[in-house]
Amino acid sequence: MILRQFLHSDPVGISYLFGCGGKATGAVVDPVGDIQPYLQAADNAGMRIHYVIDTHVHADHLSAGRALAAAAGAEYVLSTKAGVSFPYKAVSDGEVLPLGNVSATVMHTPGHTPEHICILVTDRTRANEPWFVFTGHTLMVGDLGRTELAASAEEGARQLFKSVRRLKELPDYVEVLPGAYAGSVCGRRLSGKPSSAIGFEKRHNQAFTIEDEAEFVRFMVAEIPPAPPEAAKIRAANSGTAAAAV
Repeated sequence: MILRQFLHSDPVGISYLFGCGGKATGAVVDPVGDIQPYLQAADNAGMRIHYVIDTHVHADHLSAGRALAAAAGAEYVLSTKAGVSFPYKAVSDGEVLPLGNVSATVMHTPGHTPEHICILVTDRTRANEPWFVFTGHTLMVGDLGRTELAASAEEGARQLFKSVRRLKELPDYVEVLPGAYAGSVCGRRLSGKPSSAIGFEKRHNQAFTIEDEAEFVRFMVAEIPPAPPEAAKIRAANSGTAAAAV
């Protein structure tokens, strides 16, 4: 297994390169900014990037996903529910992206946005059980993603409640690799630590612990932080429905 984490500060976010070193095949998740660091990291690891995955249509930054996919000769991956205006590899819940001895299983986890996906990763050279999950802006360390950027806050929260229940069903040992950390506009109580585990978040993430749906919705729609500047325009640009100059 190869795993590289890229921490970004402007905008605040986290990207990843992962895959099978033995079979020299990898993928990038939620790339931001200059594409060269991802290409260089893959080259250093002796890997070819086969997939570039965005967990959702972002509203806080312009995605580098399509540019990186084009440069790497990779497929650009989004949910079937993304509703974008350009060609891409559409994936649905339960679909598996093969990466040599590594498999990446798609989980549709709407809430932060209707099309959001998480990626559950297994390294079959280690075990048949999942090892970690890329959670994007659904589950972050210390909080869950805001729910009003692409739907009403209440409807997004109801969707997120169901998605959270699916993530809670994962084994406690599964590592959580989120798409943001403290300083991101997509959460309220984010930790500065850029990784966690399902079991730890069950115990210490207030939003993640709520079991009643009505209580969960009330919690999620309270104290919503200001929206990212130009959020609607950025999301439109990432959808291909507006110019990228925002």
